[in-house]
Amino acid sequence: MSDKEYELNINPDWIKKYLIKIVFGLILFIGVLSSIRTVGPEEEGVVVQMGEFNRIVPPGLNFILPFGIETMSKIPVQRQLKQEFGFRTTDAGRQSEYAKTGFGEESMMLTGDLNLTDVEWVVQYRIIDSYNYLFRVRNPEKTLRDMAEASMRKIVGDRTVNEVLTVGRQEIATSVEILLQELCDEYQNGIRIDQVVLQDVNPPEPVKPSFNAVNQAQQERETLINQAEAEYNRVIPRARGEASETIQLAEAFALNRVNRAKGEADRFNSLFEAYQLSPEVTKQRIYLETMERVLPRIGNKVITDEKGNNVLPLLNLERKDN
Repeated sequence: MSDKEYELNINPDWIKKYLIKIVFGLILFIGVLSSIRTVGPEEEGVVVQMGEFNRIVPPGLNFILPFGIETMSKIPVQRQLKQEFGFRTTDAGRQSEYAKTGFGEESMMLTGDLNLTDVEWVVQYRIIDSYNYLFRVRNPEKTLRDMAEASMRKIVGDRTVNEVLTVGRQEIATSVEILLQELCDEYQNGIRIDQVVLQDVNPPEPVKPSFNAVNQAQQERETLINQAEAEYNRVIPRARGEASETIQLAEAFALNRVNRAKGEADRFNSLFEAYQLSPEVTKQRIYLETMERVLPRIGNKVITDEKGNNVLPLLNLERKDN
Protein backbone atom coordinates (compact mmCIF):
# COMPACT_ATOMS: atom_id res chain seq x y z
CA MET A 1 0.00 0.00 0.00
CA SER A 2 1.38 3.39 -0.94
CA ASP A 3 1.61 6.43 1.41
CA LYS A 4 -1.17 8.12 -0.50
CA GLU A 5 -3.54 5.21 -0.05
CA TYR A 6 -2.63 5.07 3.73
CA GLU A 7 -3.47 8.75 4.23
CA LEU A 8 -6.82 8.25 2.54
CA ASN A 9 -7.73 5.38 4.86
CA ILE A 10 -7.27 7.52 8.11
CA ASN A 11 -10.62 8.33 9.76
CA PRO A 12 -10.95 12.08 10.56
CA ASP A 13 -13.42 11.38 13.41
CA TRP A 14 -10.89 9.18 15.16
CA ILE A 15 -8.29 11.92 14.95
CA LYS A 16 -10.73 14.43 16.43
CA LYS A 17 -11.62 12.16 19.34
CA TYR A 18 -7.96 11.47 19.98
CA LEU A 19 -7.14 15.17 20.09
CA ILE A 20 -10.08 15.82 22.43
CA LYS A 21 -8.81 13.18 24.82
CA ILE A 22 -5.33 14.66 24.75
CA VAL A 23 -6.63 18.17 25.43
CA PHE A 24 -8.91 16.90 28.19
CA GLY A 25 -6.02 15.00 29.77
CA LEU A 26 -3.81 18.06 29.67
CA ILE A 27 -6.56 20.16 31.20
CA LEU A 28 -7.11 17.56 33.91
CA PHE A 29 -3.38 17.33 34.60
CA ILE A 30 -3.03 21.11 34.81
CA GLY A 31 -6.09 21.30 37.05
CA VAL A 32 -4.69 18.69 39.42
CA LEU A 33 -1.32 20.47 39.56
CA SER A 34 -2.96 23.85 40.18
CA SER A 35 -5.20 22.49 42.95
CA ILE A 36 -2.54 20.79 45.10
CA ARG A 37 -0.68 23.03 47.52
CA THR A 38 1.80 22.05 50.21
CA VAL A 39 2.07 24.31 53.27
CA GLY A 40 5.33 24.13 55.27
CA PRO A 41 5.49 23.35 59.01
CA GLU A 42 6.22 27.01 59.90
CA GLU A 43 3.55 28.40 57.60
CA GLU A 44 -0.17 28.67 57.13
CA GLY A 45 -2.01 29.14 53.87
CA VAL A 46 -4.44 31.96 53.19
CA VAL A 47 -6.92 30.98 50.46
CA VAL A 48 -8.53 33.68 48.33
CA GLN A 49 -11.51 32.73 46.15
CA MET A 50 -12.26 35.01 43.21
CA GLY A 51 -10.39 37.85 44.91
CA GLU A 52 -12.14 37.45 48.28
CA PHE A 53 -10.75 35.90 51.45
CA ASN A 54 -12.13 32.40 51.94
CA ARG A 55 -10.23 30.43 54.58
CA ILE A 56 -6.92 29.69 56.29
CA VAL A 57 -5.48 26.18 55.91
CA PRO A 58 -2.98 24.48 58.27
CA PRO A 59 0.46 23.05 57.38
CA GLY A 60 0.50 19.96 55.19
CA LEU A 61 -1.07 18.92 51.88
CA ASN A 62 -4.08 21.04 50.92
CA PHE A 63 -6.39 21.34 47.91
CA ILE A 64 -7.83 24.48 46.34
CA LEU A 65 -10.03 25.07 43.33
CA PRO A 66 -7.95 24.97 40.15
CA PHE A 67 -7.47 27.34 37.23
CA GLY A 68 -7.09 30.44 39.40
CA ILE A 69 -10.52 30.19 40.95
CA GLU A 70 -8.73 30.01 44.29
CA THR A 71 -5.23 31.18 45.07
CA MET A 72 -3.12 30.56 48.15
CA SER A 73 -0.54 32.72 49.88
CA LYS A 74 1.85 31.03 52.30
CA ILE A 75 2.57 33.10 55.40
CA PRO A 76 5.50 32.12 57.70
CA VAL A 77 3.68 32.64 61.00
CA GLN A 78 6.08 30.49 63.08
CA ARG A 79 9.30 31.97 61.74
CA GLN A 80 11.20 34.99 63.01
CA LEU A 81 11.79 37.45 60.20
CA LYS A 82 14.10 40.44 60.07
CA GLN A 83 14.73 43.64 58.19
CA GLU A 84 18.18 45.21 57.99
CA PHE A 85 18.83 48.95 57.80
CA GLY A 86 22.07 50.56 56.67
CA PHE A 87 23.53 47.25 55.46
CA ARG A 88 22.55 43.92 53.93
CA THR A 89 23.77 40.42 54.72
CA THR A 90 25.35 39.00 51.58
CA ASP A 91 26.57 35.68 52.99
CA ALA A 92 25.12 34.33 56.24
CA GLY A 93 27.21 31.79 58.08
CA ARG A 94 29.82 31.40 60.77
CA GLN A 95 31.59 34.45 59.35
CA SER A 96 28.80 36.48 57.82
CA GLU A 97 29.58 39.05 55.17
CA TYR A 98 27.79 42.39 54.92
CA ALA A 99 27.43 45.05 52.26
CA LYS A 100 27.04 48.75 53.09
CA THR A 101 27.31 50.31 49.67
CA GLY A 102 24.10 51.97 48.55
CA PHE A 103 22.36 51.90 51.94
CA GLY A 104 23.79 55.06 53.49
CA GLU A 105 20.62 57.11 53.06
CA GLU A 106 18.57 54.94 55.40
CA SER A 107 21.27 54.85 58.11
CA MET A 108 22.47 58.49 58.12
CA MET A 109 20.49 60.40 60.78
CA LEU A 110 20.43 63.80 62.48
CA THR A 111 20.65 63.85 66.28
CA GLY A 112 19.00 66.30 68.64
CA ASP A 113 22.15 68.46 68.89
CA LEU A 114 22.34 68.75 65.07
CA ASN A 115 25.10 66.18 64.54
CA LEU A 116 25.14 63.40 61.97
CA THR A 117 25.51 59.76 62.94
CA ASP A 118 25.48 56.51 60.99
CA VAL A 119 23.06 54.05 62.65
CA GLU A 120 22.80 50.44 61.48
CA TRP A 121 20.06 48.35 63.05
CA VAL A 122 17.96 45.21 62.67
CA VAL A 123 14.23 44.73 63.30
CA GLN A 124 13.24 41.18 64.24
CA TYR A 125 9.52 40.44 63.99
CA ARG A 126 6.87 37.74 63.57
CA ILE A 127 3.59 37.58 61.65
CA ILE A 128 0.86 36.75 64.16
CA ASP A 129 -2.25 37.42 62.04
CA SER A 130 -2.17 36.30 58.40
CA TYR A 131 -5.46 37.97 57.49
CA ASN A 132 -4.40 41.39 58.79
CA TYR A 133 -0.95 40.97 57.27
CA LEU A 134 -2.37 40.41 53.78
CA PHE A 135 -5.50 42.55 53.71
CA ARG A 136 -5.17 45.40 56.22
CA VAL A 137 -2.07 47.05 54.74
CA ARG A 138 -0.92 47.20 51.16
CA ASN A 139 2.68 45.99 50.77
CA PRO A 140 3.20 45.20 54.48
CA GLU A 141 6.98 44.61 54.18
CA LYS A 142 7.67 48.05 52.74
CA THR A 143 5.22 49.63 55.18
CA LEU A 144 7.04 48.03 58.10
CA ARG A 145 10.38 49.26 56.74
CA ASP A 146 9.06 52.81 56.43
CA MET A 147 7.62 52.72 59.97
CA ALA A 148 10.87 51.34 61.40
CA GLU A 149 12.96 54.02 59.71
CA ALA A 150 10.58 56.78 60.84
CA SER A 151 10.61 55.47 64.43
CA MET A 152 14.41 55.30 64.56
CA ARG A 153 14.79 58.83 63.16
CA LYS A 154 12.32 60.17 65.71
CA ILE A 155 14.06 58.54 68.70
CA VAL A 156 17.58 59.45 67.53
CA GLY A 157 16.41 63.02 66.87
CA ASP A 158 15.54 63.37 70.56
CA ARG A 159 19.05 62.36 71.76
CA THR A 160 22.48 63.95 71.66
CA VAL A 161 25.20 62.43 69.54
CA ASN A 162 27.08 61.28 72.66
CA GLU A 163 24.01 59.40 73.90
CA VAL A 164 23.56 57.74 70.52
CA LEU A 165 27.20 56.67 70.28
CA THR A 166 27.77 55.60 73.90
CA VAL A 167 25.45 55.24 76.89
CA GLY A 168 22.05 55.63 75.21
CA ARG A 169 22.15 52.78 72.70
CA GLN A 170 20.08 50.28 74.68
CA GLU A 171 17.53 52.93 75.63
CA ILE A 172 17.21 53.94 71.97
CA ALA A 173 16.66 50.34 70.86
CA THR A 174 14.00 49.81 73.53
CA SER A 175 12.22 53.07 72.68
CA VAL A 176 12.18 52.25 68.95
CA GLU A 177 10.78 48.79 69.69
CA ILE A 178 7.93 50.23 71.77
CA LEU A 179 7.11 52.96 69.24
CA LEU A 180 7.23 50.56 66.29
CA GLN A 181 4.91 48.10 68.04
CA GLU A 182 2.45 50.91 68.73
CA LEU A 183 2.43 51.79 65.02
CA CYS A 184 1.90 48.14 64.06
CA ASP A 185 -1.04 47.91 66.45
CA GLU A 186 -2.47 51.14 65.07
CA TYR A 187 -2.19 49.96 61.45
CA GLN A 188 -3.37 46.43 62.42
CA ASN A 189 -0.81 44.85 60.10
CA GLY A 190 -0.66 41.55 62.04
CA ILE A 191 3.01 41.98 63.01
CA ARG A 192 4.59 41.61 66.44
CA ILE A 193 7.99 43.20 67.01
CA ASP A 194 10.32 40.81 68.83
CA GLN A 195 13.41 42.98 69.11
CA VAL A 196 15.23 46.00 67.73
CA VAL A 197 19.01 45.62 67.75
CA LEU A 198 21.47 48.42 67.06
CA GLN A 199 24.04 46.62 64.93
CA ASP A 200 26.58 49.43 64.75
CA VAL A 201 26.57 53.15 65.49
CA ASN A 202 29.36 55.32 64.12
CA PRO A 203 29.97 58.97 63.38
CA PRO A 204 30.32 59.97 59.73
CA GLU A 205 33.64 59.02 58.16
CA PRO A 206 35.08 62.59 57.92
CA VAL A 207 34.73 63.17 61.69
CA LYS A 208 35.27 59.61 62.93
CA PRO A 209 38.87 60.23 64.18
CA SER A 210 37.70 63.15 66.34
CA PHE A 211 34.87 61.12 67.82
CA ASN A 212 37.23 58.23 68.53
CA ALA A 213 39.58 60.60 70.34
CA VAL A 214 36.68 61.91 72.44
CA ASN A 215 35.54 58.39 73.30
CA GLN A 216 39.06 57.42 74.29
CA ALA A 217 39.32 60.48 76.52
CA GLN A 218 36.00 59.62 78.17
CA GLN A 219 37.15 56.07 78.78
CA GLU A 220 40.39 57.31 80.33
CA ARG A 221 38.39 59.68 82.52
CA GLU A 222 36.19 56.82 83.71
CA THR A 223 39.30 54.75 84.42
CA LEU A 224 40.85 57.54 86.50
CA ILE A 225 37.58 58.05 88.38
CA ASN A 226 37.39 54.35 89.18
CA GLN A 227 41.03 54.33 90.36
CA ALA A 228 40.40 57.39 92.55
CA GLU A 229 37.30 55.77 94.06
CA ALA A 230 39.27 52.59 94.75
CA GLU A 231 42.04 54.60 96.46
CA TYR A 232 39.41 56.51 98.42
CA ASN A 233 37.79 53.27 99.57
CA ARG A 234 41.20 51.95 100.60
CA VAL A 235 42.55 55.02 102.45
CA ILE A 236 39.51 56.65 104.03
CA PRO A 237 38.28 53.63 106.04
CA ARG A 238 41.79 53.06 107.38
CA ALA A 239 42.13 56.74 108.34
CA ARG A 240 38.74 56.61 110.04
CA GLY A 241 39.81 53.52 111.96
CA GLU A 242 43.04 55.16 113.07
CA ALA A 243 41.15 58.30 114.11
CA SER A 244 38.67 56.22 116.09
CA GLU A 245 41.55 54.37 117.78
CA THR A 246 43.26 57.66 118.70
CA ILE A 247 40.03 59.05 120.10
CA GLN A 248 39.47 55.93 122.20
CA LEU A 249 43.07 56.09 123.54
CA ALA A 250 42.63 59.76 124.39
CA GLU A 251 39.34 59.07 126.16
CA ALA A 252 40.97 56.24 128.13
CA PHE A 253 43.93 58.47 129.08
CA ALA A 254 41.59 61.26 130.14
CA LEU A 255 39.51 58.84 132.22
CA ASN A 256 42.68 57.51 133.88
CA ARG A 257 43.96 60.99 134.71
CA VAL A 258 40.60 62.06 136.08
CA ASN A 259 40.28 58.97 138.25
CA ARG A 260 43.86 59.36 139.49
CA ALA A 261 43.29 63.03 140.29
CA LYS A 262 40.10 62.17 142.16
CA GLY A 263 41.98 59.51 144.14
CA GLU A 264 44.79 61.91 145.05
CA ALA A 265 42.24 64.55 146.04
CA ASP A 266 40.41 62.06 148.27
CA ARG A 267 43.73 60.99 149.87
CA PHE A 268 44.69 64.61 150.49
CA ASN A 269 41.29 65.33 152.02
CA SER A 270 41.57 62.34 154.33
CA LEU A 271 45.11 63.43 155.34
CA PHE A 272 43.91 66.94 155.97
CA GLU A 273 41.09 65.67 158.17
CA ALA A 274 43.61 63.59 160.17
CA TYR A 275 45.88 66.64 160.49
CA GLN A 276 43.02 68.71 161.87
CA LEU A 277 42.37 66.09 164.54
CA SER A 278 46.03 65.57 165.54
CA PRO A 279 48.51 67.95 163.91
CA GLU A 280 51.74 66.77 165.64
CA VAL A 281 51.12 63.10 165.12
CA THR A 282 50.20 63.67 161.52
CA LYS A 283 53.30 65.76 160.81
CA GLN A 284 55.53 63.12 162.41
CA ARG A 285 53.88 60.37 160.38
CA ILE A 286 54.27 62.34 157.16
CA TYR A 287 57.91 63.01 157.95
CA LEU A 288 58.68 59.35 158.61
CA GLU A 289 56.83 58.16 155.50
CA THR A 290 58.72 60.69 153.42
CA MET A 291 62.11 59.67 154.82
CA GLU A 292 61.22 56.03 154.22
CA ARG A 293 60.73 56.76 150.54
CA VAL A 294 63.68 59.12 150.09
CA LEU A 295 66.55 57.51 152.00
CA PRO A 296 66.76 54.26 149.98
CA ARG A 297 67.39 56.32 146.85
CA ILE A 298 70.35 58.35 148.21
CA GLY A 299 73.04 55.63 148.05
CA ASN A 300 75.96 55.95 150.59
CA LYS A 301 75.08 58.13 153.61
CA VAL A 302 77.25 59.94 156.17
CA ILE A 303 75.61 60.99 159.41
CA THR A 304 77.23 63.47 161.80
CA ASP A 305 76.21 65.59 164.73
CA GLU A 306 75.94 69.31 164.53
CA LYS A 307 79.69 69.87 165.25
CA GLY A 308 80.92 66.97 163.16
CA ASN A 309 82.65 65.19 166.02
CA ASN A 310 80.87 61.89 165.94
CA VAL A 311 80.90 60.51 162.37
CA LEU A 312 79.24 57.40 161.08
CA PRO A 313 80.70 57.34 157.56
CA LEU A 314 79.48 53.94 156.39
CA LEU A 315 76.01 53.68 157.61
CA ASN A 316 74.33 51.37 155.10
CA LEU A 317 70.69 52.17 155.39
CA GLU A 318 69.84 50.11 152.28
CA ARG A 319 70.57 46.85 154.07
CA LYS A 320 67.44 44.94 154.96
CA ASP A 321 67.35 42.26 157.57
CA ASN A 322 65.76 39.07 156.62
